[in-house]
Amino acid sequence: MKTSPPPLSSLPQLSRRAFALGCASAVLTACTTTTSSTTALTSPAPPASSVPATSTLQRPVRIGLALGGGAARGFAHIGVIKALEARNLTVDLLSGTSAGSVIAALSASGMSGIAINKLALTMDEASISDWAMPFRTRGFLQGVALQNYLNKTLDNRPIEKMAKPLGIVATDLKTGQPILFQRGNTGIAVRASCSVPSIFEPVKIGGHEYVDGGLVSPVPAAFARKMGADFVIAVDISARPETGLTQSSFDVLMQTFTIMGQTIKAYELDKYADFVIRPNLAAMSGSDFGQRNAAILAGEEAVAKIWPELQRQMAAKGATV
Repeated sequence: MKTSPPPLSSLPQLSRRAFALGCASAVLTACTTTTSSTTALTSPAPPASSVPATSTLQRPVRIGLALGGGAARGFAHIGVIKALEARNLTVDLLSGTSAGSVIAALSASGMSGIAINKLALTMDEASISDWAMPFRTRGFLQGVALQNYLNKTLDNRPIEKMAKPLGIVATDLKTGQPILFQRGNTGIAVRASCSVPSIFEPVKIGGHEYVDGGLVSPVPAAFARKMGADFVIAVDISARPETGLTQSSFDVLMQTFTIMGQTIKAYELDKYADFVIRPNLAAMSGSDFGQRNAAILAGEEAVAKIWPELQRQMAAKGATV
């Protein structure tokens, strides 16, 4: 049976003094213990060698490919894609303007560069040409044939269902502002992006009319960046032939667009492109669809020429091949 200690008043004077000293000692001991515990919690961590390493996983560098406009010169994009794939460079997303939007859509669908090459060489130009009615004065071609051809080739997959993120650039005819299509009917978006004013009729989508994206974004590097690319490879095919070939009214029109877009293109590439590939297409005009193979080869040769420098710049951004 436990017994209670006698009251302090019954203890001798010395005992009471000893008891007080004992209490003070206990309080000091408690304070010392608390201070030591706090110090232990905030003391420097032991050497790294004695603690398991903890590192945050870094997100892989996303590579974007921006394909510019240039009518028949757009076949060079196929050569660029073939050459990049042959060197095991994987593109994560694609943006395209005008002719570049056609190749971007095919590549984003999962088609290889070799498959696109075969498709391009066997394509009948008449299958994507549809003349507008004579009384229509807003364009010689409707563009519906191109729309249907592309949708059929892609099994009617909408933009958001592609194997890789795809952005298609067009120009709002009323406001003059660029629009980036990332959802919806792939064929009609590409048709809008390719609708060269006066050649193709404007394309109506959701109450707005759209024309060629090259008017506002000749090489859509800014849009590849907007889509999430960390490293943007831009392919510029818009440079005119050195001899200034303007053999047809179409060439004159394309030359006019090129002149108008020079400042816009220079600004966009300088600000948003990490690397620019420029195939040598000096001997080819925008209306020369008979030079498909030569354009494809020019794209392949362009990649072979710049490959070491592209690798170096990609490595500097943390991207590896």
